[in-house]
Amino acid sequence: MVRIQRRKLLAPFLCMTATVFLLVTLQVVVELGKFERKTFKNSHLQDGQEKVEEESKQLNVFFKKEALTLNRKKKLEVDGHPIMLWWSPLTGETGRLGQCGADTCFFTINRTYLHHPMMKAFLFYGTDFNVDSLPLPRKAHHDWALFHEESPKNNYKLFHKPVITLFNYTATFSRHSHLPLTTQYLEGIDALKSLQYVVPLSSKNNLRRRLAPLVYVQSDCDPPSDRDSYVRELMTYIEVDSYGECLRNKDLPQQLNNPASMDADGFYRIIAQYKFILAFENAVCDDYITEKFWRPLKLGVVPVYYGSPSIIDWLPSNRSAILVSEFSHPRELASYIKRLDYDDRLYEAYVEWKLKGEISNQRLLTTLRERKWGVQDINQDNYIDVFECMVCSKVWDNIRLQEKGLPPKRWKAEVTHLSCPAPTMFAFSSASQCPHCPQAPRGNTMRDMWIPSFQQSRKEAQELRWLVDRNQNFSAQEFWARVFKD
Repeated sequence: MVRIQRRKLLAPFLCMTATVFLLVTLQVVVELGKFERKTFKNSHLQDGQEKVEEESKQLNVFFKKEALTLNRKKKLEVDGHPIMLWWSPLTGETGRLGQCGADTCFFTINRTYLHHPMMKAFLFYGTDFNVDSLPLPRKAHHDWALFHEESPKNNYKLFHKPVITLFNYTATFSRHSHLPLTTQYLEGIDALKSLQYVVPLSSKNNLRRRLAPLVYVQSDCDPPSDRDSYVRELMTYIEVDSYGECLRNKDLPQQLNNPASMDADGFYRIIAQYKFILAFENAVCDDYITEKFWRPLKLGVVPVYYGSPSIIDWLPSNRSAILVSEFSHPRELASYIKRLDYDDRLYEAYVEWKLKGEISNQRLLTTLRERKWGVQDINQDNYIDVFECMVCSKVWDNIRLQEKGLPPKRWKAEVTHLSCPAPTMFAFSSASQCPHCPQAPRGNTMRDMWIPSFQQSRKEAQELRWLVDRNQNFSAQEFWARVFKD
């Protein structure tokens, strides 16, 4: 995951300014020394060098005093403020006082604060949640908070009850988590309504002379959703232009041949020429909805969607996407797309909402309006900022309860905060019917790995929970020995 920049840069900026000023001062002193060496006679050369050395010594003393001052200030800042320790160093910040409304917390990745009396919460990034490094023993007042917006394949253990319920607070793609990130890939309502990249239907019809009705762009091949198997079968019934590494039969321009280019203007304009795009997620989980779904909606392309079973709750309108789950076989899906491709009236029904700028889904509108974070918006906090402040505020709520002599409130994650069904594979095997289609891989592929991996993760989750509940440090060797003991 790309690290998200913060808006609150005042303190680091001041430190940087001071450092630059000191370095410039040092450079001036050095340059003066050089000037003296060039100007004065040889008898004065030594005096010039000594002057530079003396100035340098004075600056070194200044730097040391400044460092001591900063260290003292840092210590004073920590004192009295709850410490939020990123156990997974997602932010990279060694120390920062974060203001969360009326509450202030100290955020850091520095594990030396582990035993500090103000240590209150540990923040974990799901993909980096490792069994061989956990803050144990866990004290009663130590909260654990999970931030995980990525695919379940990154860490299957988290998607089982024994592990997800270890956490007090969650920020996940599930609408049921404490901080839902379901719309993390959608900038806002205006992005959906934008006509910037929309290609008129008449132009798309003309482009059909050289373009397929469907486009597919994936380079993460054979993921748990088994999408490539479905697309391979679909290709036997309808033409598909495939640009990515998976099932590729068409090439992008050279300058667009890297993953970072998928948000480039040039890439957008190529995709916008198509009528339909195969928007297949790498995993099938409720509310796991990525840019694969939102991007075509922004570009005016009809997504043929496979992924979240709850996608209907997030459609901009009742007729804005074609859902693969509504067709019993790729053959039927291909027949329906061909029908829309040849009938402008039927096709226009899927883009009418876009052309009119009418979003009828109140759940989607309310979610976008009420979420406390923004996407690519410097005027709003990002979701990591909001996650940190959510935990900070909950910790302060309990501090205030204890100050009143009341018991703290215990928050706990539920199974619904992060759950996915076991992966399944499509049974399609008709490559012989389409000699020009990419052949299915034979044995020993990623496709064959996901189901046993998910099954083993259940055992891993159980053993991890037992070890954590024991509340003692343990090694990776001890963990794996328990996993494979039977």
